[in-house]
Amino acid sequence: MTASVDSPFRTDQTASLSPALKQATPVVVEHAQGSWIHGTDGRDYLDFTTGIGVTSTGHCHPHVVAAAQAQCAKVIHAQYTTVMHPPLLELTRRLGGVLPQGLDSVFYANSGSEAVEAAIRLARMATGKPNIIVFQGGFHGRTVAAASLTTAGTRFSAGFSPLMSGVHMAPFPYAFRYGWDTDAAVDFALRELDYLLQSRVAPNDTAAFLIEPVLGDGGYLPTPPRFLQGLRERSDRHGILFILDEVQAGFGRTGRFWGHQHAEGLIPDILVTAKGLASGFPISAIAAPTELMSKAWPGSQGGTYGGNAVAAAAAIATLEVIENENLVENARVRGEQLLDGLREVCARHAGVGDVRGLGLMAGIEFVTTDASGASVPDAAAALAVQQATTEQGLLTLTCGPAANVVRLIPALVVTAEEIDLGVARFGAALDAALG
Repeated sequence: MTASVDSPFRTDQTASLSPALKQATPVVVEHAQGSWIHGTDGRDYLDFTTGIGVTSTGHCHPHVVAAAQAQCAKVIHAQYTTVMHPPLLELTRRLGGVLPQGLDSVFYANSGSEAVEAAIRLARMATGKPNIIVFQGGFHGRTVAAASLTTAGTRFSAGFSPLMSGVHMAPFPYAFRYGWDTDAAVDFALRELDYLLQSRVAPNDTAAFLIEPVLGDGGYLPTPPRFLQGLRERSDRHGILFILDEVQAGFGRTGRFWGHQHAEGLIPDILVTAKGLASGFPISAIAAPTELMSKAWPGSQGGTYGGNAVAAAAAIATLEVIENENLVENARVRGEQLLDGLREVCARHAGVGDVRGLGLMAGIEFVTTDASGASVPDAAAALAVQQATTEQGLLTLTCGPAANVVRLIPALVVTAEEIDLGVARFGAALDAALG
């Protein structure tokens, strides 16, 4: 007699999403196309969040969809340390045409956090040094090591100590916060970095500097080109590797293909990319010179899903769309239009302290005054405006260590008409939230 086995499929329990997940909007997506999300509530929303900068060519770009569909019919998963597949080989070849000169070796992972950790692992292995210097306000991920490198807010690193050791923080040239002009902020931040290298973190013990060309969760702050060039000079002088986290700022978003290219002639030692790389499919990468990448220890690079065939096919299609539709230039022009429009509608509200950005990364910082008359972050105003934009049919997000910045991240395919509409809706949200 064969013993009966209870079915593993039960009907006496359901599950729900973790209560720790907090949604920025109440929208449930029915379908999406280009810059628009169509909700199950029957409303159409202009999406200026793009999955936090992920859907670079807009939602469901036909060319990207066709490439992914075609690849799904061939092979979905071909684990790349077991067998190789043409999409990954072709993607690697094509990335060579857009990567900075000399960064000719690529390793693939799934997320920005994984790629950041791969970059840090490589830097420590290649140099034999333990320390990493990051900059105040940087966001590099949520896994333990990546969160240890993140200073964009305590919410990313609190509650699960101990964090990874060997991480040291230097000031970022946040001119608005200090009340200075950009040059004064850059001079201060470089002086403090030099002092850190003299007083606490010896260059001979330091593997790398790690910075974003535009702070993401840290408040949508463009890193001044002179500061990036100052880091490059110190990297060369002290034998410290220079890592650029282009997870959010890369792939055309700032009006140059890579965010660091606004600092003319700058080339990093290691570049990290993800988010907009495949228009919504999960894939990330680091790039470095072959000589440097060869210093990674055997077995230190790999992963089950890294370089997935469908994601790689979508990434190839994304590169084709960006080139064929001239989207880097569109990001530059539409970004200027966006900032001009935002500055105009924000000028009538005293609670807006700063409007800033680079390409299609725009941040609006809200401030108020305390009892002494000093300017302080106003997170309540930022949240009120962000919620009001949803009511106006425009999706936005907040960011910044104090959560007092509203960020707008349109797709690279956004049109002039959609920018004008987005600015008008943002202005209406300001009026509704702030009066």
